[in-house]
Amino acid sequence: MKGAARLPRNFYAQDARVVARGLIGARLHRVFPDGREAVGRIVETEAYLGPRDLASHARHGRTARTEVMFGPPGYAYLFLIYGMYWCLNVVTERKGVAHAVLIRAIEPLSGIEGRTDGPGKLCRALSLDRAFNGADLRGPTLFLTKGKPPARVAVSRRIGVDYARHWARRLLRFTEAGNPHVSRS
Repeated sequence: MKGAARLPRNFYAQDARVVARGLIGARLHRVFPDGREAVGRIVETEAYLGPRDLASHARHGRTARTEVMFGPPGYAYLFLIYGMYWCLNVVTERKGVAHAVLIRAIEPLSGIEGRTDGPGKLCRALSLDRAFNGADLRGPTLFLTKGKPPARVAVSRRIGVDYARHWARRLLRFTEAGNPHVSRS
């Protein structure tokens, strides 16, 4: 899978909902320092729609933590939850608009050991941490390529954002219907 064409920058420069749906079936690649490559097929995403979205980290505006979200599209935004789990997001839209897509689950294709049916689990399996925050997703060590689109994409509420009031009910979670690697129904 080395040499696969990376998703173009203009793919990321769209509304987070469009990117979240479009990433289902795409491949996430992680190249390690020793040259080993891990690849997984994205099967679950969630869209976050900037400062007005009460579930988004951008709801408090531009901070040191969220600066990457306000940057140009096609970069990685990683954050730590519960003080122990890293989560990978893809920055979308244009510079200055803090939209992002959380990669919630991948289906392992090659070079991956461990579970990947949750955002923290997939980051652990791919050894992704703070060092990747701000990484160009068209770079040499972490990138996305086109994959086989799923037969059906299911849309539902995001997981774990009940605090976000009416935003918790928005249909912003996208999954490959029936895929056993989705984090939970």
